[in-house]
Amino acid sequence: MPTYISLMRFTEQGIKAVKDHSKRREAAAKGIEAMGGKLLHTYLTMGRYDVVAVLDLPDDDAAAKFALITGRQGNVSTETMRAFDEGEFDRLLNAL
Repeated sequence: MPTYISLMRFTEQGIKAVKDHSKRREAAAKGIEAMGGKLLHTYLTMGRYDVVAVLDLPDDDAAAKFALITGRQGNVSTETMRAFDEGEFDRLLNAL
């Protein structure tokens, strides 16, 4: 299953309600599972982004849906990208 990385920044609304982040993360994990995926890791980060999430999702459509649902809630802005593991990277290189 493809892996995606979502870089998140708290909005003003999100930072005001930051104590609810664990509940929102649990709800997001359930939503991801309902799409056939899995939330693998979340990290609080320092710097440009506040949270990094690593997730497996069935396809790009599910990843886009995740980003839209998450953004619509208004607590974070997201930048989501496809991540290729070492095996996938090697297959791409071997095909060159």
